[in-house]
Amino acid sequence: MPNLRHERVRELLKRAIGEAIRREFDTNDVGLITVNDLDVGGDLRTAVVFITILGNPTQQKNGLQALEQNRILIQSLVAKSVILKYTPTLKFIVDDSIVRGNRVLQILDELDKAPTAADGSNQESK
Repeated sequence: MPNLRHERVRELLKRAIGEAIRREFDTNDVGLITVNDLDVGGDLRTAVVFITILGNPTQQKNGLQALEQNRILIQSLVAKSVILKYTPTLKFIVDDSIVRGNRVLQILDELDKAPTAADGSNQESK
């Protein structure tokens, strides 16, 4: 079970990474990048950043490439805003849970709109 300090550091890092991404990247080129969650190692030396990139497929591909290429820059910006003994090494992973959730909601809406057997429209006559 993570302790209170670990949770506080995780939230601070999440905000700092989100702010650094917002300041450094133009949304026209890389889409809208949001930080969904952060998983920090027990020793606070590594962090897996779960992100969502909203935009067209080209923007999504460019966004992930830009994050990977500018990982060191983002780490240095985070190090300036969150003072820790060691700045965690960041690894970015695309989190598609929002897309999957939207798809589930779309399927549920389609099921609500589909005619049911109780309507009599799909019953066979004997």
